[in-house]
Amino acid sequence: MHLSPDQVIYWQYGLFKLNATIAFTWALMLALTCGAWLITRKLSHGMQRSRWQNALEIVVTTIEAQISDVGLEQPRHYISFLGTLLLYVGAASICTIIPGYEPPTGSLSTTTALALCVLVAVPLFGVAEQGVKGYLASYTEPTWLMLPFNLISELSRTLALAVRLFGNMMSGAMIVAILLTITPFIFPVVMTLLGLLTGLVQAYIFFILAAVYIAAATRVRKRPDPTATS
Repeated sequence: MHLSPDQVIYWQYGLFKLNATIAFTWALMLALTCGAWLITRKLSHGMQRSRWQNALEIVVTTIEAQISDVGLEQPRHYISFLGTLLLYVGAASICTIIPGYEPPTGSLSTTTALALCVLVAVPLFGVAEQGVKGYLASYTEPTWLMLPFNLISELSRTLALAVRLFGNMMSGAMIVAILLTITPFIFPVVMTLLGLLTGLVQAYIFFILAAVYIAAATRVRKRPDPTATS
């Protein structure tokens, strides 16, 4: 039993290693890319649409609705990033039903990379919405004494994103591996399905937290109008 797909080495030459994390990460990205291309290559603008297009529209509109519910006014500006995070983490969890598959989200390196993507995306979206001056000013509100605490908050929540996803994915895989050695086959199957549900929930939580952080960074603070009368 191994704790992380990083420990599964398929090929090594000197310092260069091809482990399960790298292999399944690229395989998953390739599968998502090819799937997106196959579904979107013949989109119809008329009334008659394929089942794949209907399914795609349901997924897109659902993601947009969730982004809008978080507080982002123009969800289509953020769906490419947030939707990709959701689909990647969700697909990584769904594929656990494939024998021999090692979820890349079971590696701390993968979850750290995803959390760093959020860390970079938050200020980018914030600057795009508020401008550099407006976004940087948010770190000193309500007083400049809050600057170090806000910076620590940025780093700590990134760490929390990475560790939370990694811990849940790794623990689920370990529980199934342990049960396979001490119990009949049917019980680990049930636990695998439960782990699949847990992985999808974690994908949704990761998506919502990323959306909340971006919503906080892009919130334009309206100054009171001095000409307004009470």
